[in-house]
Amino acid sequence: MNSDSQNFRWRIGRVAGSAACALILAVPAGTALADGGIGTGGGGGGGGGDQTTSGTKAKLKDNGKAIAPASAPRRVKEAIEAANRIDDKGYRLGGGHGSWEDSAYDCSGAVSYVLGPRGAGLIDSSMPSGSYTNWGSQGKGRWITTYANSGHMFVVIAGLRFDTSQPDDGERGPGWSTDVQKGMSWSGAPTNPRHKGNL
Repeated sequence: MNSDSQNFRWRIGRVAGSAACALILAVPAGTALADGGIGTGGGGGGGGGDQTTSGTKAKLKDNGKAIAPASAPRRVKEAIEAANRIDDKGYRLGGGHGSWEDSAYDCSGAVSYVLGPRGAGLIDSSMPSGSYTNWGSQGKGRWITTYANSGHMFVVIAGLRFDTSQPDDGERGPGWSTDVQKGMSWSGAPTNPRHKGNL
């Protein structure tokens, strides 16, 4: 190979490398990557926006979607994204148990969606609320805590409650609430906090 052709190949390689670097620098933080990963901006998706909030608590936006804390582990951000995706779905007894993707969800169907493969990946299949009374370990989790009895359940994720009976938007079906204790005073309220792993 002569020196002109070596020099030409070196210049082409250098131009291609510079273009790749420019492309990487142009991708905004929080952009979903081709392999399904999430950029450094954190958990957006599902209407929460491609942004995170500071601290360890999720923030509720005016549109009823939650914004994940920047400090939250990936699984917590994925749980919040999943909850945001079904936030506007309606309520139906048994909803979410026959298929992950449903038009309406009941309490345990909604929590199962959020904790399942479409969300945090902490469960493999949907479970009724009574099964969550023995799920994971007793006590509150650092990021995710379920509350269940045989008749009802909800989940608290990064300080926000995701429930079918008490959403702040007043709509029937799954939704977020900033009031974790709302409705907990009645005798049949789920008061069995449980968590899984270090979440």
